[in-house]
Amino acid sequence: MIAFSTTPTVALDSAGGHCMYAQVDLLRAMAPAVPVQLPEGMAAWSVSRGDVVKRLLTHPDVSRDLKGTVPDYEPGSVAWLSPWVDIDHMATADGKEHARLRRLITPAFSPRRVTALQPHVEALVARLLDDLEALPADEPVDLHTAFSYRVPTETICDLFGVPDDQRTELLRLFRAVGETDVASEEESVAIINGLVAAMHSLIEARRREPGDDLTSFLIGAREEGSAPLTEHELISTLLLMIGGGSGTTINLIDHTVRELLANPDQLRVVQESPERWADAIEESLRVHCPVMHLPMRWATADIDLGEGVVIRTGDAILICYGAHGRDPGVHEKPDVFDIDRENKDHVAFGLGPHFCPGSRLALLEARVALPALFERFPQLELAVKPDEVEPEHTFIGNGVASLPVLLHHRSR
Repeated sequence: MIAFSTTPTVALDSAGGHCMYAQVDLLRAMAPAVPVQLPEGMAAWSVSRGDVVKRLLTHPDVSRDLKGTVPDYEPGSVAWLSPWVDIDHMATADGKEHARLRRLITPAFSPRRVTALQPHVEALVARLLDDLEALPADEPVDLHTAFSYRVPTETICDLFGVPDDQRTELLRLFRAVGETDVASEEESVAIINGLVAAMHSLIEARRREPGDDLTSFLIGAREEGSAPLTEHELISTLLLMIGGGSGTTINLIDHTVRELLANPDQLRVVQESPERWADAIEESLRVHCPVMHLPMRWATADIDLGEGVVIRTGDAILICYGAHGRDPGVHEKPDVFDIDRENKDHVAFGLGPHFCPGSRLALLEARVALPALFERFPQLELAVKPDEVEPEHTFIGNGVASLPVLLHHRSR
């Protein structure tokens, strides 16, 4: 077990959705950071005040490197946490090592390369909309499964050259990683072992048949004068890119659709003024950050946050990315979706050196998928009340389990 300096006062809830938002509000009111209980008896400081979130995301005494910060940590000793910390990629490194890994990876997500993907994403979205149009017009359809989930997962699998026969199992494992209230310790071990095995299979396939895909690119990626990614770094980076490159966008599409259907006046604005889609997407990122908590950061020195709260050296820090956008100290009426609000500030893609390099791809997918969906199905309607949409049960992600809608189309 990982040592912690104090006794947790609250167990972090995995109910998701409004229950998660309510608990974040409670924790924000309690203190600048609150010691919380996590699965398998682990503890961490939960940070949910907007100003403290931003402070610690860029604090010099906060590290993403567990193995370098807590020398007596034994990899694999906390099974649910293992996929987040027992890997070596740019999100678990700091300083020069982080800069080296990031320089090897960021060319894969350059503005030119992402822009070049737009026709591919447009063709995929059109095909998925055709599939939807073949379904009954006035019977509930799960848009999450049929559309929101498939746009980013199929895009990322195509982008990384994942063979068709590997995709179903790989995506199942990635979904399972975030289910913090479901997996037992034994299941968590099986999940990480399965993911590593899947990455080995992907790498072997691309070494046999290199292509114009990002796995082939990363296999050969190297910085001038330095070695390429090690095998462990390559596996870790693929886990980060494929997993992180799909979940965020799934949640972004689902939440934006739900909010626009719940606010038809705002939907009318973006339908009449397509340039306003950027406002809808940014507001969705603010009010429903796709990632709520991203495990984990570690204190490399004592950090005094005031109000009697001192994070001690070696303590785990669980920063709530979704808290900043919903903080009443930062935003007026923060739980209200309003595309006209002037301040849409959020940290959905992180802040500082660890800002997400795949953010351009996520935004491209949303900017293609959302207008196309509402253009094809202008009478789209929720099949349940907005607050009856079932959330995913996790404190890590911020997604929905399903999104029932009525398409109300006339088949061509």
